[in-house]
Amino acid sequence: MPNLAGTRSRIRRVPMLRRSRAVWMSKRVWRPRLVFWLGALAVGLVSVAFAEMADWAQRMFEAMASHLGPAALLVVPPAGFALSSYLALRFFPNSGGSGIPQAIAARHLESDADRGLLLSLRTAMGKIFLTLLGLLSGASIGREGPTVQVGAAIMLATGRLGGMAHARGLILAGSAAGIAAAFNTPLAGIVFAIEEMGRAYEARTNGLVLSAVVLAGLASLALTGNYTYFGRTDADVVTASGWLLVVACGVLGGAFGAMFSGGALAIMRRVRRWTKGAPARIVAVAALCGLVVALAGLLSGGTTYGTGYEQARSAIEGTALSPFFFLAKFVAGLASMVSGIPGGIFAPSLAVGAGLGSTIGLAFGLGSGLAATLGMAGYFAGVVQAPMTAFVIILEMTGNAGNVVPVMLASLLGFGTARLVSGAPLYHSLSRNFVADILRHRRLMEQKGSAEPKG
Repeated sequence: MPNLAGTRSRIRRVPMLRRSRAVWMSKRVWRPRLVFWLGALAVGLVSVAFAEMADWAQRMFEAMASHLGPAALLVVPPAGFALSSYLALRFFPNSGGSGIPQAIAARHLESDADRGLLLSLRTAMGKIFLTLLGLLSGASIGREGPTVQVGAAIMLATGRLGGMAHARGLILAGSAAGIAAAFNTPLAGIVFAIEEMGRAYEARTNGLVLSAVVLAGLASLALTGNYTYFGRTDADVVTASGWLLVVACGVLGGAFGAMFSGGALAIMRRVRRWTKGAPARIVAVAALCGLVVALAGLLSGGTTYGTGYEQARSAIEGTALSPFFFLAKFVAGLASMVSGIPGGIFAPSLAVGAGLGSTIGLAFGLGSGLAATLGMAGYFAGVVQAPMTAFVIILEMTGNAGNVVPVMLASLLGFGTARLVSGAPLYHSLSRNFVADILRHRRLMEQKGSAEPKG
């Protein structure tokens, strides 16, 4: 007798295979994927272009500073800060500050219209332009935080174009891709997405985040090659004094990091109350902060202007920094952040941490390379209160796989110390301000709409 069961099974399998082939060949399936992949590649390309322009802006300021006298350098930062603040208020609202709080806030909003106020392509363009203006003015800012907002805006726009409904996942993927491409640190991009951007991380976004990071990273690698952001250090912790250095860098770094974040939040709360509804006051505060940055730059011999990349790199590679560099850079970074102009704190914070670690290393009579690395881990974990992101990003940026445990311990100690000193995570505290502003704006629009006469 014929095998009727097997025949029926084959008959059922043929339509299923046809349906499966039809689904996979469908434009409806592939169009969102292709648009998403193109968006991730765009994040990588924009991140690389942003990095090149940021380096150019910093070189232009350094060239200008070498030709100007001290009196002129007291004018350029305040004027640049005031102009950046005015342009942000007038033409690019919600582009101020790091950009990471805006991306976090957008993930908490339900409406596409509300998210668009924080993550539009117009805002992203303004973010890039005004961050470059800040670097041309000598601000102690970085481009990495702004790249997160830019990446999230690009992914949200491409997802909308491709008909993808997972807005929160797109924001997460764009943010992770931005970090990965900005630092050439793919692992740090993924960890950042899990720990800092998505405290309520959803497993279904795994594929979005991973594919966005891979594609953005490939675009970055194709244009810049495989490099370590802060060079390489081969120093290892092998002695008891080395482990004491780990503890000192972790605890002191965390304490100073908490002082930075807690101080910034306290000052910005007061500034926010004083400037409420008064744009002229906001611009005046920015100009005053620019003056503080100018004074810090003059007193430090110009080392505190800009990102601090060169100083951190030299410390990592073994050149001891001035014992007072980290204090001057701390003040310049705090003033730049409080000013509210577009610009991030990642690179300046790492520079402060490298300077602090270098100073601690001098006190211990040890080399600056290892101490700078540990100082970066402790301070950065203290500022952002994200220890996993801190140690992964620093290990990838310095290429020192032999110090996994010491860097991890310094990050953990920095985080623990910061939690004792200041319990408020910086980015999430700032994101609540953006959420409140957007909800207030929506209520105002609804009130205006209900007050209009019905025709």
